[in-house]
Amino acid sequence: MSMFVRKIGIDLGTANTLVFVPNQGIVVDEPSVVAVSMIENRVLAVGNEAKEMLGRTPDTITAYKPLRDGVIADYRVTEAMLKYFIRKVTGRIFLIRPEVMISIPAGITSTERRAVVDAAEKAGAKKAYVVKEPILAMIGAGIKIHSAQGNMIINIGGGTSEIAVISLGGVVASHSARVGGNKFDQAIADYIKRKYSLAIGEQMAEEIKITIGSAIVQAKEERMDIRGRDLMGGLPKTITITSNEVTEALQDELREVINAIKKVLQETPPELSADIMDKGTVLSGGGALLRNLDQLITKTIGVPCYVADDPLRCVARGTGKVLDNLDIYKKTILATKK
Repeated sequence: MSMFVRKIGIDLGTANTLVFVPNQGIVVDEPSVVAVSMIENRVLAVGNEAKEMLGRTPDTITAYKPLRDGVIADYRVTEAMLKYFIRKVTGRIFLIRPEVMISIPAGITSTERRAVVDAAEKAGAKKAYVVKEPILAMIGAGIKIHSAQGNMIINIGGGTSEIAVISLGGVVASHSARVGGNKFDQAIADYIKRKYSLAIGEQMAEEIKITIGSAIVQAKEERMDIRGRDLMGGLPKTITITSNEVTEALQDELREVINAIKKVLQETPPELSADIMDKGTVLSGGGALLRNLDQLITKTIGVPCYVADDPLRCVARGTGKVLDNLDIYKKTILATKK
């Protein structure tokens, strides 16, 4: 790593944080988790190493996810996490403090926005810019956002689903729903608790979603053995669940995403609606990896929906493109700084 990293793009997500450096690409892609020792109040681990500790820590160590629903829930821990990721990229010695660009949810309040900027500056940024996530996702998905045409993005992250219609480089209509991958996991865990009185951890729930999850009922069912703790006897137990049970478990969350998409379409000017009918909508973020979600959206909204290439990295790639062309973007998407 060079010590002369002058610009850094950060996709600060509820579930994962990605760091982009010009000419190097995505250099960090780790879970947004920090393990803190309660006795000395000291950060023990960040990222991958800290995620392994989730649900497995003794009383003296706590594993935090400092972002909840896309916004900073624990300011001090977020700052420690940002410092770790910035240091990882720039090396220990700051010869030049880097300019940092960070993605934020479109529905964020000005106070929450200020908190992100402050945390980045305290963590070592010379200057911090914030850009709305759907805009970055769209740029990262390779859509020309400055044209006079309407484009629609559905970006489903760990904590939020952001739906936006963008034209001429600006957000025309948008909606942020606090539902995403984490809520999907939670819904699966709750369903298994209700139906089988089995308690499973969040890692297990996520694994079920990734392995056999589907947004629509499938004719050919997949099965998976899962382990957890039996709530009746309190002992470990294994059960088998099917992909259609997972689909059932996700119904409410998926409905919330669909409703948010409908809301945005209802607020979209008719000229842009025509463009969207024509070109379809783009699905990005980790949630885009849920099997058949594009089909569910196409079917219920009546507008074709496509999954972006490498949807998990769209926002991070977007920060990269903006960093490479800061002068162009300073006039448009960075102009609304305060």
